[in-house]
Amino acid sequence: MTANLAERLLKHYVDNFRRLPWRAAPGEPPPDPYRVWLSEVMLQQTTVATVIPRFERFVARWPTIDALAAAKDEDILSEWAGLGYYARARNLIACARDVVRRGGFPANAADLRQLPGLGDYTAAAIAAIAFGERVPVVDTNIARIIARLRAIGMPSAVELRALMLALTPANHPGDFAQAMMDLGATICRPRVPLCGQCPLSEHCAGFASGNPESFPAPKAKQPRPQRYGVAYWIERDGHVWLVRRPAKGLLGGMAALPGPDWSSEAPAENSRAIGVVRHIFTHFALELRIDHAGEPAGDGWWQPLERLAEAGLPTLYRRAAEIALEVQQASRAAA
Repeated sequence: MTANLAERLLKHYVDNFRRLPWRAAPGEPPPDPYRVWLSEVMLQQTTVATVIPRFERFVARWPTIDALAAAKDEDILSEWAGLGYYARARNLIACARDVVRRGGFPANAADLRQLPGLGDYTAAAIAAIAFGERVPVVDTNIARIIARLRAIGMPSAVELRALMLALTPANHPGDFAQAMMDLGATICRPRVPLCGQCPLSEHCAGFASGNPESFPAPKAKQPRPQRYGVAYWIERDGHVWLVRRPAKGLLGGMAALPGPDWSSEAPAENSRAIGVVRHIFTHFALELRIDHAGEPAGDGWWQPLERLAEAGLPTLYRRAAEIALEVQQASRAAA
């Protein structure tokens, strides 16, 4: 049954695969491992639709791993702005330079796993797609498919990898992994799966149960702690004062509006407050108040307001800047 299942899915993939700028079409030579690696890093916690234009812009600017490794940290971080999860960008820089020092990407998952920022999934995906290694590639979509195929409520990571390896054929393991990814993204969806269009439905215990959505069992959501912060809007002669956040920690190395560390206590009221940005991080929710302030302090630079988009502000601070500029525009209009 396993061989038949893989054959069915690969046939379906040939006719229905998603054309993505980092992929090779079924049957073509494997894609450049640089493009596979870059796309997999970008796709962590980010949708395909968001990644496609950013990926294309990234490879237009740095078409090879050598070009990326030679780039300035600040340029890469600025280009990454808006993609979120900025530890990925710092790991991207470290990984690119490590790969260049090694003379290229390792060709197997075990060695790829040693590179900065590469976990089991990313290493396996690169090994299978770029190098044709038969390894278990298990992302969220694939985990959901396997849980439904076997009607497993709470599968462990070890169990999922073992089952995926058993399904993966020796020939074209990269195509099979991408076929599973596409199946999970387009047909075996978290809600309202399109079982009538699924090439594997007759092999699926979840479908046979009549309630495929119950697999895997939903995880209990943990409440996010609330944190508070202040960002200072310091403007002079058509410029705004920006700083760079410490290299380590959340939004490390990114351009930002200056301000104190975030805390669990709300700041005292301020008559010079402009507005508030509410932002959800993975482990907490942040309420960031924007305050007018006078003189800059510490290291930073004056960024022309007309070129603010070039500063590489992450989403949190870009939204804060937009609020400050909108309030100023409204004040001028009312004067």
